[in-house]
Amino acid sequence: MKNLFIVRHCLADGQHKDSPLTDVGMRQAHLLSVYLGKNEFAIDKIISSPYLRAIESIRPFAENSNLTINIDDRLQERILSNEPVDDWMEVLEQSFSDPDFRLPGGESGNDVIQRTNGLIDSLQSQPDVSNVLLVSHGNLIALLLSRFNPDFGFEGWKNLQNPDVFLINLEEEIHAVNSLWSN
Repeated sequence: MKNLFIVRHCLADGQHKDSPLTDVGMRQAHLLSVYLGKNEFAIDKIISSPYLRAIESIRPFAENSNLTINIDDRLQERILSNEPVDDWMEVLEQSFSDPDFRLPGGESGNDVIQRTNGLIDSLQSQPDVSNVLLVSHGNLIALLLSRFNPDFGFEGWKNLQNPDVFLINLEEEIHAVNSLWSN
């Protein structure tokens, strides 16, 4: 694999796994499709989180490109906790500064990196795949981008947009994280 495109889903109506895109989110998905269609790299494979908002975000592009949306649970949003968290923002920030920090029933940053590494490693072992597009969620994406750019972290997460698009060239010795999307 040469290039890894990472897409954050469009604007959704909630955070539940079955939350659909809003009307604005649906328009964003069509703009995203146009944008990705003009990309200089031909996408070989689309892999999405199983969450509805991720699938709906990439569906117009997949249909226009005659590509299948492959679903992979390893791209589902990070579970911070299975219980309500009052100081959610502080806890999230702590989870970026301490990659082993975990709340009851939740995943640490390292847990998320480990599951996404498994996916990326399996893609890199496929010689017929050059340009892969992953569709996921803000928290997971920020952690994944931090793997390639340690400065991304919590502040990078706070600056993510819906949608957002990043490119990582995996052939280069230093894997630069390039932001491609601008609202």
